[in-house]
Amino acid sequence: MTVVTFLQKISAGRLFALFQKEVRQILRDKQLLFLLVIPPTFQLLLYGFALNPMVQDLRIAVSDLSSSPTSRELVSAIVENHVFDVIKTGYTPTSAIKAIKEGKAEAALIVPPEFNRKIKEGLTAKVQILLDGVDANTAGIADGYLQQIINSYNLLLKPPPALLGTIQPQITFLYNPGLISSWFFVPGVMGLVLNLAGSLVSSSALIKEKESGTLEQLVMTPASSVEVLIAKILPLFILLMGNVCLALAVGKFVFNIPFRGNPFLFFLVSALYVFVAISIGLTLASISQNQRQAILTSFFINLPVIQLSGAVAPLQSMPKFFQYISLINPLRYYIVCIRSILLRGVGLDVIWPNVLMLAIFAVVLLTLSARRFRTQLG
Repeated sequence: MTVVTFLQKISAGRLFALFQKEVRQILRDKQLLFLLVIPPTFQLLLYGFALNPMVQDLRIAVSDLSSSPTSRELVSAIVENHVFDVIKTGYTPTSAIKAIKEGKAEAALIVPPEFNRKIKEGLTAKVQILLDGVDANTAGIADGYLQQIINSYNLLLKPPPALLGTIQPQITFLYNPGLISSWFFVPGVMGLVLNLAGSLVSSSALIKEKESGTLEQLVMTPASSVEVLIAKILPLFILLMGNVCLALAVGKFVFNIPFRGNPFLFFLVSALYVFVAISIGLTLASISQNQRQAILTSFFINLPVIQLSGAVAPLQSMPKFFQYISLINPLRYYIVCIRSILLRGVGLDVIWPNVLMLAIFAVVLLTLSARRFRTQLG
C-alpha cells in the first residue's frame, strides 16, 4: 500500500468520530483504567524498594573461645557496618554450626583459644568462618564483605612499614556516586511495566470489544479498516504515554532518580516502544478468543522478553547464548536507551544504534500486527 493510497482511505470526519467513540469507551472501562494506573505504580514501588543487590543484617553466630579484648574488637569490626548482626556470642563450635543448619543464622565465626596469644606474638592467627551456601548469591556477597572487613582489621593491627611504598587508589563512581541500586533497577522496571501494561491493556481493550460484538458492527460502517485501526491505536498510545509520565514521576519523586538527558529524546524513544507494546497487544488480541486466553498467552511472550532484556539482571551476567538471543528483544534496546538518557545524559549521537533498532522493531511489529488485525476485521 502506497502512502497516497493509504491517505485516500482516511476520512478526517470518520476518523475523529471513531476516535471519540474509542475514548469514551476507554473512559467507561474502569478495569482498563485500573490496569493502567495501579499495577504499574505498585510494580515500580515494589521492584524499586525490594530489588537490592546489597545485603544487610545477616545473622552471624559467634563462638569466641578466646574471650579476649582482641577477639571482641574483631567481632565489633564485623558488625560495625550493619552488614552482620551478632545473634549470640556464647556458642560452641557445634552449636554455631547447628544455628546455621536450623536457619537461625546465615554465618558463624569461630575464634580459637590461642587467637589473642598469636596476635600479641605477631604470628598469624586463624579464625574459621562458616557461611550458609543455600543462597549462593548472598553467601558470595557475605564472603566478600568478611574478606574486606578482616583485611581492614589486619591493617589496624599491623600497619605497613613506613619505608615501603604503598599504593593508594582514588576511586570515583560516575553517574551514581552513592551506588544506589534503585537507580539501576527502576529504569529497567519502567520498561518492564510499559511492556506489560501496553500489551495487556491493548489486547484487553480489543478482546472486550470482540466479545461484546461491537467489533463486527464496525465492519458495517462506512469506515475503512485503516481508520478503525488508527482510531483504536491513538487513544491507547495517548494513555500509554501517560503511563510513561506516571512511571517517570514515581522514579523522580520517590526514588530521586536524576534526569540528565534530553526530555524530547526520552519521550521519542518511549513512543517507539509504546508502538511495540501495542503491536504485541494487537497480536495477542488477534490470536485469542477471550481475555483469559490472551493473559495466559502473554506469559509465553512477556516473560522471555522481560528476562532477556537486562531490566533486572545485567545482560553481561547471562550466558553468551542468551546474550545473542536478546539481540532480537526490543525491550533490551529500550532499557539501554532510557538508562543512558536518565543516568548518563547522553544524546542521540551515542545511542542511535539502539534507537534505530527500536524504530525497526516498532515499524515491523506494528505493520505485521496491523495487517493481521485488518485481515481479521475484514
